[in-house]
Parts: sequence; C-alpha cells; structure tokens
Amino acid sequence: MRAAVLYENNEIRAEQVEQAACGADEVRIKVMAAGICGSDIHKMQTRWKYPLPAVMGHEFSGVIVEKGADVAHVEVGSRVAGIPLVPCGKCEYCQAGEFSLCEDYRMVGSHFYGAFAENVVMKATNVIDIGDMDFEEGAMLEPLAVAMHGVLGIQPELGDTAVVFGIGTIGILVVQCLQLAGVKDIIAVDISDGKLAEARKFGCRYTINPREDNLAEKVLEYTGGRGADIALECAGSKVTQEQCLRVTKKKGKIGYLGIAYADVLLPEEAFENIFRRELTLKGFWNSYSAPFPGEEWTTSIAFVNQGRIQLKPLISHRYKVEEVGDAFAMILGREEDYNKVMILPQEE
Repeated sequence: MRAAVLYENNEIRAEQVEQAACGADEVRIKVMAAGICGSDIHKMQTRWKYPLPAVMGHEFSGVIVEKGADVAHVEVGSRVAGIPLVPCGKCEYCQAGEFSLCEDYRMVGSHFYGAFAENVVMKATNVIDIGDMDFEEGAMLEPLAVAMHGVLGIQPELGDTAVVFGIGTIGILVVQCLQLAGVKDIIAVDISDGKLAEARKFGCRYTINPREDNLAEKVLEYTGGRGADIALECAGSKVTQEQCLRVTKKKGKIGYLGIAYADVLLPEEAFENIFRRELTLKGFWNSYSAPFPGEEWTTSIAFVNQGRIQLKPLISHRYKVEEVGDAFAMILGREEDYNKVMILPQEE
C-alpha cells in the first residue's frame, strides 16, 4: 500500500510499504480521510519516542474492507471512524472506566502504523459507526471528542461567560460545544486576526487580540467587571496558560486542554489568584470515558449528524499521501493561515 513513512525527525517519504495482516479480532479500514493533529507536528519535529519507521495519523475515517474471524459487531462495508487509543484494560484506571488515564495505553499512529496510508489495521473494538456522515467529518470526530471531553468535564452552567484561548481546530470545536451547553457569551482570544474573524463566524460575541489590547481589561469590560466564569486553554502556550489565571472570576473554573511544550513559570500575582480567588483548575487529556469510547464520541456523532456542530468549514487544506511532506512544510513554514489539514489517501 502507499503510505507516508516517517524515518526520523522531519524526514517523511511517500512510498510502498507492506500492509499489515488482519488478525482475528481486527478490521482493515480503507482510509478515506485523515487529519493532521497539532501533536503530530511536535512529535514529528523533536519528540518522537515510538518505533521507527512509523506511519502517523490518528484522526481518520473510512470503510471496513476486511474483518477477522472473531469480529461480529461490524461488517465489511461499514462506514466508521477510528478510535486511536488502545487501553490496556487491566490497570486501575481502565477498570474504573477512566480510559484516558490508562497507565499502559498504545496509540494508532504512534505505536502502530496509522492512517496516512491507503489502509490501516486495528482492533475491531476501536471503530465506531458514522452512518452516512461525510468521511472528512468522520475524520474530525477525534478532535471533536477531545473538545467535548473538556467541555463536559468543566461543567458549564446555563448563562455562563467563557474565555477560550487559542482559536485553532480544538478552540473552535470547544466554542461550538460551549454554545450547546448553554454558555451565554464566549470571548475568543488569539494573536491571529484571521482566527478571531473565524471565531466571530462561529458565534463568539467578543474577540481579543492580546497584541493589540489589554487582555485583562477587555475581559473585565465584557463581563461587567467580574471576570469570566470559565476559561478554557486550547493553545498549548505558556503565555495563555498563565493568562487563564488572570481573567477568571472568583470561584471560577479553568480547564487546560492544550499540551505544555515548555516550562510554565508563574508570576506571583497569577499564582496567588489560584488561592485568593479560590479557582478550580482541571486538566483534560484525550477523549474517553465508559462505556468505551464514551459519551464524548457518541454525543459528538449525534450532534454532527443533527447538524448542530459544523466541521467541514474548519478544513483549510487537503493533500494526497504523496504530499504529506508538503503539508507539514506548509504548517511549519507558517507562510499562510491554516486550520484542519486533511490527508486524502485514495486516488480519485
């Protein structure tokens, strides 16, 4: 099969590779669409710690074209999305249904060959039916479930005001989930005016570019001097990770979804806000709960199929498998605005 193979940091080549055999409890999926995740970019550059050569890609959908002898709950021809986390099922967290916290998990696209390829083989328990959903939408269910995991976990209340830091794919999906949860006003924060314009299209009442305006003053202005009920950090920046502590009201809640790629050192005032304002800080990792894969996934599918969450407008670029290197070069070069970058492995 054709695949984009990572040989070492920043070295990706499209070539023919031997496809994996389909085991008794596995299915083979003809990959129709696969998204590039922000974590792929960081891992590919400097943080790859899995076996090489590798095929990345953990956000994907496609059609089952082969199934093992022991697989009964899905059929050849089923349209499915891949669930990339393979929990061990044995640790105390798996036993409690906290699959995101599994102590010995593996991931499609890291430990196993992923979806930047014509097909992928995975456990049949790790697919979920998407019905007639568009394949590109199906490939975005994984990031949507990540956003859903954070919003469900922060427990917004009807009429809340929320600040969302980082208006990339996860940020926009968080915005849509907050709206469905009954949040009254959403304040989008980003240093890209283009992304702030996108936030307004998706219903954010206020937008702030901290390079142009005083962030804390603007949030106070937009919240009647109180600060936000909720702050959700989706940028993975040490700057925004601190800013959350400055804009949240007393007894407010902060949720961290963005990965920290550098030390986060807090100024005294920001740290003091944690206890002087009695803030609640929560971290959100991955997108799973019981029964596996969890309500994050089933709710996401329902809302997309009902037309209540929009995914297609977030796709900014599309590439073939042979062009995966070009896709990463575009992202790393930052010469143009991008949002979700989609890989389409099948020849037209």
